[in-house]
Amino acid sequence: MKNSILTRMIGMLIVYFALEYFGGSFGRTVLYPINQLVTFLHEFGHALGAILTGGSVEALQVNEDGSGFTITRGGNRGIVLMGGYIGSALFGNLLFYIGARKERWAGWTLNILAGLMIFSSLFWFNSLYTSGFLIAFAIGIYIITSRTSYAREVLMFLGLVSILYIIQDFNVGPSSDLNEYAKLFVVIPATVWMYIWLFIALLLSFMNLRMIFKEK
Repeated sequence: MKNSILTRMIGMLIVYFALEYFGGSFGRTVLYPINQLVTFLHEFGHALGAILTGGSVEALQVNEDGSGFTITRGGNRGIVLMGGYIGSALFGNLLFYIGARKERWAGWTLNILAGLMIFSSLFWFNSLYTSGFLIAFAIGIYIITSRTSYAREVLMFLGLVSILYIIQDFNVGPSSDLNEYAKLFVVIPATVWMYIWLFIALLLSFMNLRMIFKEK
């Protein structure tokens, strides 16, 4: 089983790096929806952080350029801010783990992801583009789970590439969150928090891989 997972993982890494660094405009087009997925996971992490700490969510937006924002009220400000980067790292690792080790759950997990996208597009509506993208992505997921037998591979690829994007984007994507977070803890500057968050994301990924490849 471990060899099968490792083979899939290596194949996916080859496909990703080939598309990212040698695919040109075609590669960027293929990876664009996943880039937007990572933005959604980031913003959903903010939303979930607010809800779990007693706050509420008013709007969630994913922009065409890969940026996004979430408008929340109440909740723990520190957890809401951290929920974007750390939350998306958790979600990415969870998707990859389920795809790698819980094959029977792959289709259900993709459908839950699709459901969260549709929920966000309707109840936290803020732009036609955001809702259109989330609904279209959800429909694509439904087609994959209902018409093909590649749910596991798709889930693994989405999770793995999400993790890679999150780690590669550590000094750009969460910059606004880091600046706001540093205001809460004025003794520690944003640059230091950037590396703390990166360390947490790397640690989560390491622990995830260790669980995936550990001996039964």
